Amino acid sequence: MLDNHTIAVLALTVLALFLFSRERIPLATSCLLILAVLAVGFELFPYQGPEGVVEPVDFFYGFGHEALIAVCALMVAGQGLVRTGALEPVGYMLAKLWGKHPMLSLLATLIISAVLSAFINNTPIVVLLIPILINVAARTKSSASGILMPMGFATLLGGMGTTIGTSTNLLVVSVAAEMGVTKFEMFDFVLPAAIAGSIGMAFLWLIAPRMLPKQPATANNVINRIYTAHLHIPAGSFADGKRVQEVIAKTDGELKIITIRRSAKEGLKPLPDTVLSANDRLLVHDTPDKLKQFEQVLGVILHPDDPDFDGHEHLNNGKQQLAEILIHQRSPLLGQSLQSVDFVSRYHLVALGVHRDGHHQIKALPNGLGNLTLQLGDILLVQSASERINALSLMEDFFVLEGTTELPYSKKIPLALLIMFGIILLAAFKILPIAISAIAGVLLMILTRCIDWGDVVRGLNLPVIMIVASSLALGHALTVTGGSEFLAGQFLHLAAGAPPAMILSGLMLLMAILTNVVSNNAAAVIGTPIAISIAHSLQLSPEPFVIAVLFGANMSYMTPMAYKTNLLIMAAGNYKFMDFVRVGLPLTIIMWLAYSVLLPMFYYLPH
Repeated sequence: MLDNHTIAVLALTVLALFLFSRERIPLATSCLLILAVLAVGFELFPYQGPEGVVEPVDFFYGFGHEALIAVCALMVAGQGLVRTGALEPVGYMLAKLWGKHPMLSLLATLIISAVLSAFINNTPIVVLLIPILINVAARTKSSASGILMPMGFATLLGGMGTTIGTSTNLLVVSVAAEMGVTKFEMFDFVLPAAIAGSIGMAFLWLIAPRMLPKQPATANNVINRIYTAHLHIPAGSFADGKRVQEVIAKTDGELKIITIRRSAKEGLKPLPDTVLSANDRLLVHDTPDKLKQFEQVLGVILHPDDPDFDGHEHLNNGKQQLAEILIHQRSPLLGQSLQSVDFVSRYHLVALGVHRDGHHQIKALPNGLGNLTLQLGDILLVQSASERINALSLMEDFFVLEGTTELPYSKKIPLALLIMFGIILLAAFKILPIAISAIAGVLLMILTRCIDWGDVVRGLNLPVIMIVASSLALGHALTVTGGSEFLAGQFLHLAAGAPPAMILSGLMLLMAILTNVVSNNAAAVIGTPIAISIAHSLQLSPEPFVIAVLFGANMSYMTPMAYKTNLLIMAAGNYKFMDFVRVGLPLTIIMWLAYSVLLPMFYYLPH
């Protein structure tokens, strides 16, 4: 017999599922509403459960829950990898490979995306790969829509392999542990996830691209202007002592050298066998992204390699950004050179290149960028510390164009990777719980300046925090009022007489459907106590049923709102709602059938 509190909590669960599926209502608002209703309701109408009076303040315990701490710390640690540019070499390698072997490159992209997502939040991985894959599609004259969705879904498949792969995994494992289930270790279910994931990856590699319409991707809002710049060759860099053809080959043929400048009077043609030497200046015309890429790949620099150059302090001072500034009619720079106005000392900026429209495009910089007489409409590409770039909008000396680009702390890449590996290994070898190792890792990233507190804030995701806290509260309410036992009983009633393997399969399918309508975290936390109740009713081990909930709740393929990375690839790939159904529905069926066969085999459930 259901009491009033149980009925109220079940009704609130239905309301929560409805609110979480409404795009017009901010997710954080819906979560706060659920928390407030639970706390106020149990305060005004006290409830005596089997273990005593339920304290309303207990519904806020999710904010200090181990799962939420781990989720937040891992989001910040992932931001550290993004901020240092540690993932960029992966993207560059894939872009380089794609021009030679498209099919193998697609497979490599899917595998790398999946493996990285087993340990890192998949959002930064998707954000990194979207522009790379769009550019690859443009260069190979293929459709980006056939690449982006398989890549996004591959990150979801990979995230199912470890306890830290997604916030959903962490939640399910933590809630199950609180309910007495033996705590899962990091790689406890990696084998069935890898086998089923391989089947899903084969579908994404060979079939999914052919099911998607060929259509152009959404163009990048940022205009990639072509800048004229000098690449200065420092002594000991890769380019020092190399032939021109070797340097060009290092950039996969993307570097186009106009002139090799050895002095104001001496300019050499970039013949393939010409040997470059320290202090040479390579005149190039390219986009800011490509210019910075050449710096990283070749070890060259976009500013003078001179100890007397007073811009070094501004380039090595804290977080760096790029900006574009336009020379207007009232600018004191108009008709002047950068050296004549003492640009670096006056503005604390370093100019890296100049853009000039039309037939007046700069053909040569014999005396260097600092001695170029600036004209009306010239745009300078400048770099400096973030606070200096942010202060530019207050100046009237020039007009700051929209958009700035944060530059990665490239020197911190090895350190950020070492810290991230430490987080994972400490948890994998059971030396520290993942929540503690992740918090320690974030502290190390802050102390070593891989990230700052601004990066910490950017790494955190408020809707994720709120959905985790509210889902834990709702799961607690279902447990203490007996709601989960009631739902489990109804499920078993419908499946009366079915073998345990079929019941497990049905539970996983229910979670797969639910996760595409509401938040995957909400579906997982609501489903976990139900799964444990079902296992107890069948007098079976709860582990396979908990894993069924975990896998089912991660099958967020059928709708764009099912997972935040789906929304990212929807916008970038110009997909429609039915494109997700077209690919996501068969992928869901494939994964559901694969796990329905594998889990009973691994956990010896009778069919």
